[in-house]
Order: sequence, then C-alpha cells, then structure tokens
Amino acid sequence: MSTEGTDPIPSGRARHPAPTPPAWLLNGLRPTGAPIPWAAALRAAVALAAPLAVGFALGEPEYGALVSMGALSGVIGDTADAYRMRVLNIAVPQLFGAVGVALGTLVFGHGWVTVGVLTLVALLSGMISSIGTVASVSGLLLLLNAVVGAGLPMPRPWWTAPLLLSAGGLFVLALTLLGWPLRGRRPERTAVAATYRALADTLEAADSPAYEELRQRLTQTLNQAYDLVLGRRARFHGRSPSLVRMLAQLNAVIPLVEAAPAAHLRGRPLPPKVPAAVRELAAAVEEGRTEPPALALPAPHGEAERALDAALRHAATVVHLAEPDVSNVDDRLGRPAALRVRARRAVRDMMLSEASWRYGLRLALCIGLAQSLVSLIEVERSYWVALTVTFVLKPDFGSVFSRAVLRALGTAAGLVVAAAVLAEVPRGWWAVPVMMVLGALIPAFSAKGYVFQTAAITPVILLLSDLLNHQGFDLIRPRLLDSLIGCAIALVAGYLLWPESWHARIGDRLADTVDDAARYVERAFAPVADEAGHAAARTARLQARRRIYRDLSGVRSEFQRALTEPPPTGARAAAWWPLVVAVERIVDATTAARVRVNHGAAAPPAAEVEAVTRHLRELAREVRSSPVPVRAEVAAEFDGTSVLAPVHQEVAAARGLARPPSRT
Repeated sequence: MSTEGTDPIPSGRARHPAPTPPAWLLNGLRPTGAPIPWAAALRAAVALAAPLAVGFALGEPEYGALVSMGALSGVIGDTADAYRMRVLNIAVPQLFGAVGVALGTLVFGHGWVTVGVLTLVALLSGMISSIGTVASVSGLLLLLNAVVGAGLPMPRPWWTAPLLLSAGGLFVLALTLLGWPLRGRRPERTAVAATYRALADTLEAADSPAYEELRQRLTQTLNQAYDLVLGRRARFHGRSPSLVRMLAQLNAVIPLVEAAPAAHLRGRPLPPKVPAAVRELAAAVEEGRTEPPALALPAPHGEAERALDAALRHAATVVHLAEPDVSNVDDRLGRPAALRVRARRAVRDMMLSEASWRYGLRLALCIGLAQSLVSLIEVERSYWVALTVTFVLKPDFGSVFSRAVLRALGTAAGLVVAAAVLAEVPRGWWAVPVMMVLGALIPAFSAKGYVFQTAAITPVILLLSDLLNHQGFDLIRPRLLDSLIGCAIALVAGYLLWPESWHARIGDRLADTVDDAARYVERAFAPVADEAGHAAARTARLQARRRIYRDLSGVRSEFQRALTEPPPTGARAAAWWPLVVAVERIVDATTAARVRVNHGAAAPPAAEVEAVTRHLRELAREVRSSPVPVRAEVAAEFDGTSVLAPVHQEVAAARGLARPPSRT
C-alpha cells in the first residue's frame, strides 16, 4: 500500500482529540423545547411599547421610558398560570420595587451613604428571597430598583419615579387580567386535566425505559395542580362548587398514581384501553362533562390490575359528578393555614434561618463591593455592575457559577443587537415599533433558557436607558465592561469565598431523603387495629407518599443544579446521581407493594419490614460517611415470593452504590 502524500504520526506521540466546552456550558447554550408563549409575547410587546408612544405624544419620553421599565419587571414576573397567582406575582413585587426606587432616588449622589444604604437593602433582599417564589421576585425587584434609582438621575420630586414604575407594572397586570372573565378558573382546570394526561402517558410507558422520566413529569404536574387548586381553596373552600369539583377530581387521581408503580413492575405493558380511558377522563375534566361514558376496560388479572381497574372506575365516577360532597373533599395534604398565620410563620423562619442570613450576607457583601468599587474608580454609568451582581447571585434561580458565565455571554449577544439598534434607529417615534419587537422577544426567549433571556432583556434596558440619559451608541462598550466586572465580583465574593457554594451538602440532603424513605416503608406497612385506625392510617400514608415524592422532586432539582457547578461539586453530584434514581425506585416499589396488599396480596411480616427499614437507615449512614460512592456487589437476601421482593432488590442495588471505602 502506498503511503505517499500522508503524514505519519511520530512514534511516541498520541493524537489528542480537540478540546470541547464543558457539558454544563453546552447545556446552558442549548435552547429548551418549551413552546413559545405567544399570548405573553403579545402582552409584552404592547406593555413595553405603549408607554413610549404615550410619552412621545405628550413630549415626555423620559416618563414613558420609566413606565416601560416598570412594565419590564411585570413582564419578567408574570410566570404563573392561575390568575390569582399572577396578581400576586406582579402586584406584590411592584410594591417592593416602588420602595426600592424611592430609596435609591433619595440617596442618589450621596457617595458612601449610597453604598451603605444599598448594602443594607441587599441584606434585606437576600433574606426575603428565602421565603418563597413571590418573595424572591419581590426581593429581587427591591434591590434592582434601588440600584437603578441610585445610579440614574430620576425626575423630581422623589415620588415621581416610584409612581411611574408602578404604573408600568400595573399596566402589565391590567393586560394580564383582561382574560379573567372568560378564563377565570380555566388555568386550574387545565392543570387538573394535565395531571390526568401525564398519568396516561406514564401508564402507557409501563414496563418500558421511558417510564421513569414520565413518572417524574407526573409528579411535577401533580404538584403544580395541587399548588394552583389549594392556593384558591385557602380563600374559597366550601363556597365554590366548581372549586370543590376540581379538588375532588384531583384527589381521585391519587389512587391511580399509586397504582402506576405496581402496573410498571408487573413486567408487561398495559392494554391500550387503560391509558386511552385516562385520556378520556382528562378531556372530560377540561370540558366539564357530567355524563359518564361506558368504560370498556379489559378484565383485571392480579393485584396490580385490580387496583388500577378499581381506581380508574372510581375516578370516572368522580370526574363526571356534577356536585361532589363538600364534606368528603380534602386536599390529602392538610388544609392551608390562614394567610396571616403563614406570613407570620414565614417572617419568623426567615429571621431564625441560618441559610437566610448567609445568603443575605453574601448578596450584601457583593453589592457593597460593587458600589465601593465604582465609588473609588471612575466607572461610567456604574449602576450596571450592581445590576449584574443582583441577577447572577440568585441561587434559587440556578447555579451561581454557570449563571455568571451565561450572563456574560448573553449580555455580549444582547449588546450586538443593541449596538445595531442604537446605531441605525434614530431617537424618537422609531423607538416604538423597535420596542414592540424587542419586547415580544423577552417571553419567547425566556422560555428557551437563561442565556437567551439575558440576550433579549439587555437591548431593551439599553434602549430605555438611552431615552433617559441620551448617551446613544457610547453605552455599548461600558455595559460589556460593567457586566464582566459584576460577574467577576459575583464569582469571587459570592461564590469562591463561601465554601458551601462549592462544597454543596448534596450527600447530606440525599441521606435525609433515604431516612424519609425508611419512615415511608414503616408507615406503609404499619399494623392497624380497627376500621377507624385503617382510615386514619390510609390518610397518613397518602400524606407521607405525597410529601416524599415532592421531596424527591426537590432533591432531583437540587442535584441537577449541582451538576452545572465546576468540580468538586459537579463531579460529586454526578457520582451520587445514580443513587438519587435508586431511591426513587425504592419509593415506587414500596408504593406498588402497598397497592398489591390493598388488593389481595399477603401483607409482609413485621420482621421483614423492620429489615428493610434497617437496611435503608444503614444506607443513609453510609451516604453521610462517604464523600463519594464506592460501588460494590450486595446480595439481596429475601423471599422471592414476598410482596416486598422488588423493594429488597432496589434496596440491595442502592446499597451497592453507597458502600463506604474499605480501610486497609
């Protein structure tokens, strides 16, 4: 064979593959498959462009820009489905934002007084963010508007800017509520129907590799539906027949969800008529039907099929029941406390929480450093440094490390768009159609990922800033420099200086979940003395099952966030990830065993239940004692005919993933 024209590889030298970007970066740059929210895009276009048009018409473009800035915060915060939650998500943060911009306006140009006030606001903002989703957005807007008010000259008197920004947020709220008379409870009804559809997909995937992923999606959908329905129930329970009916329909899905693991573990697919019947129930929920169809279900064989058949027939009855019994409808998780009690409880927990103080101090340190830096060094329009720190340092929004990198990339992409707009579009009425296009891109790009959201928001903020300070194209280079400075401060002072950021307690959190699984096994097969005790035990078991599935969903989200961190946190999360899946399988197998016992299988003896829980608690201790899992073969010692045989198998597999390293 001729070798002429080829370059031989020198002996002793290996050809290395070209370096590739890390997986977390590629995942961040890859758009998600979420659909584009066209209605939200239309609202954003109108909400951001209309105030500018009014401002130009009245000869006050600066006022119009401030109203559009308030509308921008409302557009970003409009993430809920139910109208009641949308009111809270938009209106409550606007109140905090008005307070923030008022404080910023009052300390504008006061040097170190400004630094001190913004640092204290950052501490309060960080602590508030630990309470919940609405509080997190409120804390974010409090700090963002305080930074803008302290960094940009605002109209006088001091109350003008808060009033204009609030008007923009309320304009978004008004546009959002236009559909309430026609779709008042449709979001809740759609969420309940989505739960039935997710269940149908899960049952259709029984005994297939796709089952695990679909079961996780079912858990998330069920959590969202309960959150929406219970949020309204806290105010209207017992007085709204449609709400009572939706809650009854949601409760009726629980026995079906319980039967799904048992159907999966039977070792063969379900007849197609079963998931088809569940999809028919989803359509009945969404359309509000009251005439039950004839269910053409195959004859059940075995405990799992009997459980599924009984649960499906019960659900069909409840779904088509026009007026369910109010006294027989509960939420399976306990009725929510009064709003005043929950608010007092949240404030107390915030003040006593170590994590709340720790995050507040991290945010205060970074904002203090950012403001001190721009006070000592001449940085043009320096408020952008603190804005970048605020957006990046939100651990409840994702990994701080990856957000810092993606923020820099997204800002750079947004600056390219902004440069073209500021260079080619003359200042004036042409800004209105341009703002309509850019505003519509914010919800569309936000659905695709953080880096895309940043790229969409950046040109909008710069265009509005140009209307306030008339700096034009000269804004571009300073904004990129400010963003890089802000990202660097967040990475060093908000990430590297705090060991818990890069030594995440994912092992301890996973061990706590394993302990919860042990308690769930105990409760699932606890002996019952009489019929009254049986009803109480069933209620307690349902509550325990819902809580542990919700906790598992939270653990999975926390691990997925940790996977985006650099070593050692990302590497450790990747090593423990198989055990997260194993614990989910243990809980599924336990639920399936309980369903089989309810429908004729022999209950396991107390000694066998005690052995399973003992092994699970040993597993929890092994997880806590080992920084990384050490795989080992662990024999499963059990009676193959026992109803707990699948549980034994899953526990043995999990223990094989968490063997502590042997000492020689």
